[in-house]
Amino acid sequence: MRTVPGRTDRVVVVGAGLAGLSAALRLRGAGREVTVVERGPGPGGRAGRVERDGYALDTGPSVLTAPGLIRDALACVGESLEDRLELLPLETTYRAQYADGSTLDVHADPAAFAAEAERVCGPGAGEEVLAYLQHIRELDRLQWDVFIDRNLDSPLDLVGRPVLELARRGGFGRLAPHVDRRLTDDRLRRLFSFQALYAGVSPFRAIAAYAIIAELDIGKGVWHPVGGIHAVPAALAAAAADAGVTFRYGTGVASLDLRGGRAVGVRLEDGELLPADAVVVTVDRPESLVPSRSRRVKPTYSPSCVAIHVGVRQEFADRAHHTISFGDSWRGVFDELTRTGRPMSDPSLLISMPSKTDRSLAPEGGQVISIVAPTPNLDLAPGIDWPALGPRYRDEVLQTMEARGWTDLTGSIEVEEMLTPTDWAAQGMAAGTPFALAHTFAQTGPFRPSTYPRGGPENVVLAGSSVQPGVGVPMVLVSGRLAAQRITG
Repeated sequence: MRTVPGRTDRVVVVGAGLAGLSAALRLRGAGREVTVVERGPGPGGRAGRVERDGYALDTGPSVLTAPGLIRDALACVGESLEDRLELLPLETTYRAQYADGSTLDVHADPAAFAAEAERVCGPGAGEEVLAYLQHIRELDRLQWDVFIDRNLDSPLDLVGRPVLELARRGGFGRLAPHVDRRLTDDRLRRLFSFQALYAGVSPFRAIAAYAIIAELDIGKGVWHPVGGIHAVPAALAAAAADAGVTFRYGTGVASLDLRGGRAVGVRLEDGELLPADAVVVTVDRPESLVPSRSRRVKPTYSPSCVAIHVGVRQEFADRAHHTISFGDSWRGVFDELTRTGRPMSDPSLLISMPSKTDRSLAPEGGQVISIVAPTPNLDLAPGIDWPALGPRYRDEVLQTMEARGWTDLTGSIEVEEMLTPTDWAAQGMAAGTPFALAHTFAQTGPFRPSTYPRGGPENVVLAGSSVQPGVGVPMVLVSGRLAAQRITG
């Protein structure tokens, strides 16, 4: 593993999102003097929060998996997860809702999930589910330490028995046929392959190795942090501050002060220079601060989304914490999102109602609901005028939900926050997507931008969803760890 040479006593971390906080905790635990610079008013990055009229809306991720990564980051400064954060495991990970009117509850308990699959999908479905859960558990075992939780400097770093075993198990084939060979019912096939969109690719084009995303949520479970997802970065930042990390909120970074192939400081927008022996850059477009970082080919970005967050004066007592509402169209949806560049004509939606589990998020008689509707990104569909289309598309999404059983949703809304690809772009996200670079084969593993790019300043490392290992809450927490390792060795 390549590491930063020379002194690394003073480190400036650019960005207080999950990647930056993960790096800061590890660096401080290793004895570094750490300053975190964040242009926003507080920690969180994409994991934002809006509080209005008694409703607390998470405006970023809605599904939390792999809490051990949070525990590990806090332990670096002698903190325990239980002292900083209350996590509630969800007995029902997802409720899958299908166009034929059927529903299937994904239970955290494998035996209960198998029984549910048998009830909904017929004889033999339960055995298939248990066998497939074991299969993706093995894929996860093969990949995690070698392919994900590790700094990769070259494709040669992957040479070895685990990669050969992954290939033998079909990990480098296509995900959709990989799933189809093991599950008979189309509803189960969709349930175990939709996660490819989290990685920014269609299941018909994703490599089968990405079946492990389903292992993270369906296999290993989903948790809810009391106070909402934003409580995670808030807890990490509080622990870091108590350990001696300095935070500079509301502070933009203009440039790195480079001398002799090293960054000697971080220049703030007001002209102040923060001296640094090493710098961790976590912004969505690292090239904006590290000009020498370049790619030989044009990057491919993930689809974007319209995210609608609402506080409603209605109970929706029969609804689950997380619902995946599938439209009838399947392959056509992914063609629209990744090829033809048009909004979904028959949308599949991720709907989260965290106040079902955590009543602190909404007033009595109300709920908070987040609806994520994937859309093409701005690179693929530059002609979509989201400021004009957004309100109409919002109405269509809410009407679709009402038609799928969320009766009188629109008329119950008391507070609302909506974000479109144009809003993501205004926040500095490339191609107007919060999901960064797509996990195509050419942007996966050692082929994804490194945490330590060659040709850049020798003491500047990167973290976040645009670099290894990739997109999602677990991955960006890992990227912070990998970036810190480049500095501490």
